Amino acid sequence: MTKERLTSSRKMDHLRICSQADIETGTTLFDDVHLVHCALPECDMDKINLSVEFLGKRLGSPLFIAAMTGGHSGTAEINRILAAAAEKYGLGIGVGSQRAALEKPKLADSFSIVRETAPHAFVCGNLGAVQLAEYGTHGAERAVEMIDADAICIHLNFLQEAVQPEGDHSAVGCLAAIRQLCQEVKFPVIVKETGNGISREVASRLWDAGVAAIDTGGVGGTSWAKIEGIRCLERGAPGDKALRNLGKSLLTWGIPTAVSVSEVAGTGKGPVIASGGLRSGLDIAKAIAFGATLGGMALPLLSSALCGEEETDKTIESIHHQLRAAMFLTGSADISSLRTTRTYITGTLREIIRT
Repeated sequence: MTKERLTSSRKMDHLRICSQADIETGTTLFDDVHLVHCALPECDMDKINLSVEFLGKRLGSPLFIAAMTGGHSGTAEINRILAAAAEKYGLGIGVGSQRAALEKPKLADSFSIVRETAPHAFVCGNLGAVQLAEYGTHGAERAVEMIDADAICIHLNFLQEAVQPEGDHSAVGCLAAIRQLCQEVKFPVIVKETGNGISREVASRLWDAGVAAIDTGGVGGTSWAKIEGIRCLERGAPGDKALRNLGKSLLTWGIPTAVSVSEVAGTGKGPVIASGGLRSGLDIAKAIAFGATLGGMALPLLSSALCGEEETDKTIESIHHQLRAAMFLTGSADISSLRTTRTYITGTLREIIRT
């Protein structure tokens, strides 16, 4: 199998496994975040303003449709459904890794359908840090041009690479490549983790490199160690058993999303997207009160998109209803007010952020 076909096939493996198996692990620790109830909210729940500004664009709400898929002809319809929702509700949306389409340009349609369907949405391209180091700034520019993106996400997925049979094991030069990209392009560069969180120290290095925003991608949601372990079990190739065992040993590795949000937002250097296990509008409200600008979701929206546009709309409206209720019950008439809402921190999260 060629490199291009291998990459595309892997994308379908990931999508199939995500839709059929239990691939979540850990906890975000947002259960330890409690928004202080306002018994006298002095605002109208039906008139609460969910809009938010992100990187110079006004979005309909802080719900961000996180990067999921693309790179195989079978994924185009999912991206179309998600893009239609982004356009309808004024949401930001990210596509999955565009590596496959850079390697095999005829796969670009599975990504470009997002911009075709959502001409007014804030759209983010996607390229891995390893691929950025390999392709350079030109590769990122091609990814942005492919979908007429407003920004690009450079994803960090080194735990996945460590347990993936085809994984790239060298992270040498990735930070330098990110810094060079930020210096050479005019579009915003966002750096995102993919399930293991970003620490205060790494966030500081990324801000210094010039990134425009950071997406936490913390522990508590989709586990790529689990996904790659399932792939290893299915393949049964030499060495796959050892990789599967490695994945099992790393299931709890990483920084819970609430901790990562606290650390990254605590640097005060730029906007933060909280992602990794967010499953409700209440989770988004807690993330914003904790310092995030947006709350990214992937798996809940993927499950809905697989059922069609109507189910996707229902899921988004439910998330918005939960968010609006949380804002009402904290006396927050808009997102700016929600950011100043007081919180009680308990349990493990309290112990961690006090260390």
